[in-house]
Amino acid sequence: MHRIVDRETWIAERKQLLLEEKEFTRRRDALAEKKRALPWVRVEKDYEFDSPDGRVKFADLFRGRSQLWVQSVMQGPGQPLQCVGCALGIDSVEGLLPHLDNHDVSYVAVARATMPELNVLRERMGWRIPFYSSYGSDFNYDFGVSFKPEDMKAGRAVYNYRECDPGIEDVSGDNVFYRDEAGHIFHTYSCFARGGEDFMAIYRLLEVTPKGRNESPERGMLDWVRPHDMYGKGGEVQPNGRFVPPVSCCM
Repeated sequence: MHRIVDRETWIAERKQLLLEEKEFTRRRDALAEKKRALPWVRVEKDYEFDSPDGRVKFADLFRGRSQLWVQSVMQGPGQPLQCVGCALGIDSVEGLLPHLDNHDVSYVAVARATMPELNVLRERMGWRIPFYSSYGSDFNYDFGVSFKPEDMKAGRAVYNYRECDPGIEDVSGDNVFYRDEAGHIFHTYSCFARGGEDFMAIYRLLEVTPKGRNESPERGMLDWVRPHDMYGKGGEVQPNGRFVPPVSCCM
């Protein structure tokens, strides 16, 4: 049973909590300034990607804008199972696309899976976010979301800025880039693992509902998140975040 009080007591305690919330807001603003103040690194490689319209250059992902957000989706070539966390991340941004587009930000999803595989996934999920395949490119490896099997085995794969064995060849992550008027591209920001939660509005909503996140510390979102077309249809989520549909269901 949760503690029950009268309205006056509730307002008094709510006002006290509001002081902490305002302090947190100020600290978050200050942290955001520090994120934007990070030094930049010029991207020297001329990466290429597959798109629904054929081969494109890295600069084409900006689609005429100066800022680019790349969400790396945990989908490798020949990998039929979908990552529930990556799907939740895409869902979180879908409704924001017109606002991002008009704020000089191009938001795209990139994965090592082949373009035909990504086209099938995007069409099935009904997503509008542009998808690009980095198959055959160094992009995923250079920006910390894919790993060579030999590096994983030796424990020298680097994920979230530390050497480890991530357990799988492809993981999730977010990378931000800027393109200046001369066409030079700079890497400005990255986050991995739980860092991506800051960009999922659903967590900010759940955190103030009575049941909160309602997930175990061990499994986190794997306790409840499913691809949005699979809720109530059974299936399970593996420890690596990939969704296994029920035997009777075809993804």
